[in-house]
Amino acid sequence: MASAPAKLTAVVQEPISKHTATVIILHGFGDSGAGWAPVGEQLSRYLPHVKFIFPNAPALPITANGGMPTPAWYDILSISSITHEQDEQGLLRSRQQVMQLVSVEVEQHNIPANRIVIGGFSQGCVLGLLVGLMSEHRFAGIVSLSGYLPLHTKIMDMVADANRKTPIFWGHGTADQVVKYEYGERSVEFLQKNKYQVDFHSYPRMGHSACPEEIRDLLAYFKETLPEDLPVLAKA
Repeated sequence: MASAPAKLTAVVQEPISKHTATVIILHGFGDSGAGWAPVGEQLSRYLPHVKFIFPNAPALPITANGGMPTPAWYDILSISSITHEQDEQGLLRSRQQVMQLVSVEVEQHNIPANRIVIGGFSQGCVLGLLVGLMSEHRFAGIVSLSGYLPLHTKIMDMVADANRKTPIFWGHGTADQVVKYEYGERSVEFLQKNKYQVDFHSYPRMGHSACPEEIRDLLAYFKETLPEDLPVLAKA
């Protein structure tokens, strides 16, 4: 029997007020949760009810880097195009690890999945999409920044229906030379063709990074998908 994957460590930005929602953001290749933590600190001022979790990827031997161990969510076999072979086993292993974090929020902190946003940047975007599309939990939202669709030749055979209507925020810079802008465009077109609710934000002259405009748009997205005031249920 296969053992469960190791639990991920993470940088956690605790909510300022009562905890009623959680955002999990997965960093990019070669980075760590600390790299995105300042964004959580910045957004927390406007989202006091939200806990931000920035997991740390383990160091993996990277084929495209001559086997050099590097923080990564999955092996990079080639960086030539979006159609290259992808490390399915690594992606699925990391998906399990992220779902462990989701389970902790749901089961231990009583945060329902529809009050959780999952997503990431670059490699983290790819993994976040896989988590969201395959999950039986219906998330509040999926954030996809400067990445591309995972396992595109078979992903539609792997998805669950829970997040068919979940709003997906996709941001990509037109000057991105690491994950080309066209990869983002083609991924969004594929998802929209398959009836996913993707809002594509294009950022002129932005490279493989974030920018103030994108953070501003993310804040608006979080305010819409994770409002501080929960709806009052009518009495029967």
